[in-house]
Amino acid sequence: MRVLPLRSEDLSPAADDAAVAAFVQSHQRPVFRFLRALGCAPQLAEELTQDALLIALEKGVARADAAAFLRQAAKFAWLRRQRDDRRRAERLLLAAETLWQRDCAHDDGNGWLDALRQCLSALPARSRHVLQRAYGDDAGRAELAAELGIGEHGVRTLLQRLRQALKDCVLRRRQP
Repeated sequence: MRVLPLRSEDLSPAADDAAVAAFVQSHQRPVFRFLRALGCAPQLAEELTQDALLIALEKGVARADAAAFLRQAAKFAWLRRQRDDRRRAERLLLAAETLWQRDCAHDDGNGWLDALRQCLSALPARSRHVLQRAYGDDAGRAELAAELGIGEHGVRTLLQRLRQALKDCVLRRRQP
């Protein structure tokens, strides 16, 4: 875990650099571990630890009360993040349901799959082979580059172009 870069001028004019550093040093790991115990991913736990420490320093929490205060601040920050993530997930689910009802409900998406199959069969053999190797066989860019005799960036560009061509083809076939 990296040490948080805090300066006294970021907090308050009365804050002492050494005191701030000592405060962070003594409380950073326990708060991080507490958040990890709650189930936070490491990167999120680091972010929330920093938030909790900043809140404590801004409020001038005394050393004796700091551990409990920091756990509470971290817990509430984590719960707020969970709530925001849940709301985001609910919005995504609603959008997906709306799109499904609009585009796929009448035939369970078979029209889209049929259009994709037709578009794939219309592609040149080399393009179909590249798509099969990349997505069917899970071949990496380096492996495909060696097979095709092009660079990895060329493989990336080729795959982007093929995906766009398929998308355009499927959308043309799906239009009434």
